[in-house]
Amino acid sequence: MKKKHRNVLFNLILPAVVFGSITGALTAVIVTLYKLCAKYVIGLSESGYRYLADEPLWIPLVLAGMFGLSFLYAFCYRNVPNLRGGGIPTSIGILRGLITFKWLRNLVGVFMLSLTTFLFGVPLGNEGPSVQMGTAIGRGCVYSLAKNQRAWDRYAMTGGACAGFSVATGAPISGIMFAIEEAHQRIAPMILIVSSTSVMVSYVTTELISPLLGVDASLFHSMKLLTLSAKDLWIPLVVGIVIGLFAVLFLRYYRLLNGLFNKTLKKLPHAYRIFLVLVLTLVLGLISYSFVSTGHHLIEVLFEGRVAMYMLVLILLVRATLTLSASSTSLTGGMFLPILALGATLASLMGKILQAVFGLGGEYYTIILVLGIVACISGMMKTPLTAIVFAVEALSCYENILYVITVAVVAYIIPEVFGVESINDSVLENRVEELNEGKNRKVLDLFVVVQKKSFAIGKQVRDIFWPANLFVLSVKRDPNRDAEVDEHGGKAIHAGDVLHVRYSTTDETVTKEELIAIVGEQDCDEEEVANV
Repeated sequence: MKKKHRNVLFNLILPAVVFGSITGALTAVIVTLYKLCAKYVIGLSESGYRYLADEPLWIPLVLAGMFGLSFLYAFCYRNVPNLRGGGIPTSIGILRGLITFKWLRNLVGVFMLSLTTFLFGVPLGNEGPSVQMGTAIGRGCVYSLAKNQRAWDRYAMTGGACAGFSVATGAPISGIMFAIEEAHQRIAPMILIVSSTSVMVSYVTTELISPLLGVDASLFHSMKLLTLSAKDLWIPLVVGIVIGLFAVLFLRYYRLLNGLFNKTLKKLPHAYRIFLVLVLTLVLGLISYSFVSTGHHLIEVLFEGRVAMYMLVLILLVRATLTLSASSTSLTGGMFLPILALGATLASLMGKILQAVFGLGGEYYTIILVLGIVACISGMMKTPLTAIVFAVEALSCYENILYVITVAVVAYIIPEVFGVESINDSVLENRVEELNEGKNRKVLDLFVVVQKKSFAIGKQVRDIFWPANLFVLSVKRDPNRDAEVDEHGGKAIHAGDVLHVRYSTTDETVTKEELIAIVGEQDCDEEEVANV
């Protein structure tokens, strides 16, 4: 075997497969157990709300418990900041190197705290925590099994995040798309190998253990949908436009509520802001359980078409407000499933209007609901490819692919035209600003030499997860020649290459440690760059 091929096998493919496989299997086991616990807790929550509606004398005791737990939440968030808020934005920040965290306390904390929010009926889902737990498991695998191979950390975490999404939703290809379209926003061989391996192993493991635990591996059961024809193309166009505009309002509404809770009410202790959201959830949940909880049961009810139009309007307004308020106050939980519930609610309302006003047949109702869910993923999360794949995998849309693509593209274009960020990017931006508040940021220049047997050897510049905000300005291979600018990052790195890097950081020590893990141990003398 040639040396080049041996390097590719042992320094790229084999570690990616090993870390991906271990991470995928462990993520499948832990997330499946988590889904089992969440199923029980959500059932207990629904029963509890029914009991309180019949026995209101117990409400003061519940409020007292909420008040005490609000302080516990605030304490946990203060001491472990990465337990805050949606799991997917936090995981994206970790995978991009923007957020640091302790994997074990994060894994345990997300598991436990998210279950308590489900118990109170806060409209947040379990897919975000599943992704974040998968991310933590990926780091745990590298830190426990290969302490000297820390450069594989973000690759294993990427595999864990993809596996967590796959197990939570029952959509393995969508899990791989999460890494490409959302987490890293690029395609690279290493990303594909580790994410595909993790998802494949997690999928097989989930299929084996889910029946034993009585957990449904799929998010939605297979459904029979009407196959649309060319004359029906106006339907996805209308659904895409309406939900695209709703996405713009929703994303701007998040900015408004986030400003209310974290700027206007900033002087109010965090525990009181959390308590305010919990009380609001309790009050609205006692009025109707459709206003609260993850939204999975609501979607199933909506598919049956039994909810009145006025109630759909109330559900849309209330759930949007509660979900965004919970996110703004950093309660632990995911927003993917609640967003799906909002899309289904608005699409259900549209379906009923089209039936009542334009005489559209009732057989179109279910496909309109599905198109609404797809449009919400594409418009609010701004991930049209993931939305299309998810529609085929989880929503049985393989015979309506043209109309799925149409609704996804239209719903994606409208928020782009209005210049609004996706919900995940908005949450992540706020988190990073909060974590870096008061810290001094420096821009530094550095020359490093790629050491023998280091992680970087044989890999292209663009395939490597460099520290956040670090750019390779040039690569110098031959001492007798000038350095070359690698504009597209396609140059393979060899031992002895001199890399000129520039990076922006608020923590020089952490950034240099990450860089050394990639290029090999050496002394580094950096120079601060002014007027950049």
